[in-house]
Amino acid sequence: MKSSRSALGRRNDRSPHVILGTSETRTPESMSKIMYVYIMANARPTLYVGVTNDLIRRVYEHKKELVDGFTKKYHLHKLIYYEVIGGQLQAIIREKQIKDMNRIDKLIMIENFNSSLEDLYLKIIKDSGRARMTLGGA
Repeated sequence: MKSSRSALGRRNDRSPHVILGTSETRTPESMSKIMYVYIMANARPTLYVGVTNDLIRRVYEHKKELVDGFTKKYHLHKLIYYEVIGGQLQAIIREKQIKDMNRIDKLIMIENFNSSLEDLYLKIIKDSGRARMTLGGA
């Protein structure tokens, strides 16, 4: 695909936009896609903030330690917070905002959403109607 910049170096509005840090192209459909910003924790709690387009699948991956990384290393298996966000860019921005918060502010935000710090995974799969698919061994 040819570069779609004008002589002044400005991007042509008809060209697809690339999401920073990825090779994904943003289209009007993907920009309005439902996304989730979420926080996983362990008993301490150590916190991990992430973003996904499939919260149930992603939390399952964390719980089963299917992907190497921070959540596997620190056994972060509890979904304690999530937000539903319309659009990939908005979700990435919100994830960054939460990551930039200090620990105390994150814990206050989580407590306002989930005061008992219960694992919300079973609730979201029950609410989604996908319980039969994901409860086996969760």
